Amino acid sequence: MKDKIGILSLGCPRNIVDSESILGRIKKKGYPIVDLPRASVAIVNTCAFIEEAKRESIDAILDLIEMKKEGRLKRIIVCGCLAQRYKDELRKELPEVDAFIGRIALNHDKRDFAITPRHYAYLKICESCINNCSYCVIPKIKGRFVSLDKDSIIDKVEAFARQGVSELNIIGQDITGWGMDLYGTKRLPEILREIVKKSGNIHWLRLLYLYPGPILNKLIDLIKDESKICQYIDLPIQHINDRILKLMRRGYTKKYIFKLIAEIRRRLPEAAIRTSLIVGFPSETDEEFRELLHFIEDARFERLGAFIYSREEGTAAYRMKNQIPEKTKLERFNAIMSKQRAISEEVNKKFLGRIMEVLIDEYEGGYYLARSQYDAPEVDGLVYVNSKEKLKVGDFVKVKIMDTLEYDLVGEVLR
Repeated sequence: MKDKIGILSLGCPRNIVDSESILGRIKKKGYPIVDLPRASVAIVNTCAFIEEAKRESIDAILDLIEMKKEGRLKRIIVCGCLAQRYKDELRKELPEVDAFIGRIALNHDKRDFAITPRHYAYLKICESCINNCSYCVIPKIKGRFVSLDKDSIIDKVEAFARQGVSELNIIGQDITGWGMDLYGTKRLPEILREIVKKSGNIHWLRLLYLYPGPILNKLIDLIKDESKICQYIDLPIQHINDRILKLMRRGYTKKYIFKLIAEIRRRLPEAAIRTSLIVGFPSETDEEFRELLHFIEDARFERLGAFIYSREEGTAAYRMKNQIPEKTKLERFNAIMSKQRAISEEVNKKFLGRIMEVLIDEYEGGYYLARSQYDAPEVDGLVYVNSKEKLKVGDFVKVKIMDTLEYDLVGEVLR
């Protein structure tokens, strides 16, 4: 009898896609897939983007090693970013691990195994990044930028549509770069039009990670014209001070970001903009941080995430002078999140009394947990839905918003 395989997927949704690919290939070879506690072989798909992710990955491996020592596991396989980046060191420090496997190639097959709920899915259309930000280790881990070819993308989209997927999240480290390696130019708008045509009954298409740049003007037009594409602009800007942006090698200026946000607000007035910021970048002064805080007040992002700068070996920023003390970084992070909490609460109040379409994700504690088109899975807020009638996971329903919270909404199903 073949070993039972279980997997632990850490990190971002891009890792989830890789984990589904791994399990799909294993399933084709006839191995039974089970929950991790019932497995005889454990696979952990790791992340190594920042220090916190590395610690989480190491802790997970150590937990599996304990299970192996107790006789509950036969073998441990570590794959993904941590294994790619630190394979030699890990072999020396963790001899209990049976195999280390690095990065996972883009998968051309259809989804054979689902880690995510069946009603939504992730489609990774590219791997690695065409940018060279000074703080980021992704290009060193992932290698050269690779786009999934058009035919494979469309095959996957059609397969998701046949499976009854309600929401398809299109992801990559930077999806705006799609096509550069295939055609010599960025062609994301073109492939998105094809995806829309072939998406069948998929109701929402969500774009995750759009690097600021000229191609966004075409994308704004496309989002405005295609009702299936969620009016959700995932636009990580990382900072607003020109000196810091230059040190980060982001390739744009404060003036450009202000202009871009104004253009999005003008042409897509109902859209939610999500951004991410880095605090405590080397040499960031108190004045430059206050500039970032004031910018958040002005921009009033609907969704915002912040990261404490992580000093990663192998990056240009690692060698920069004036590294910021951890205490200062944490204080700045807390200030950012406190500011955004108040903004989010105010932004949510505009939905009070409005009717919204939401996607039912699950039932818990007397409420249906749902999301609007302005909320990506796992990272954004929820809509708590009251309904006397039974609702199905994966269904879209209209609700009236009856209450607002800091990050979430409360609604009742329209009858």
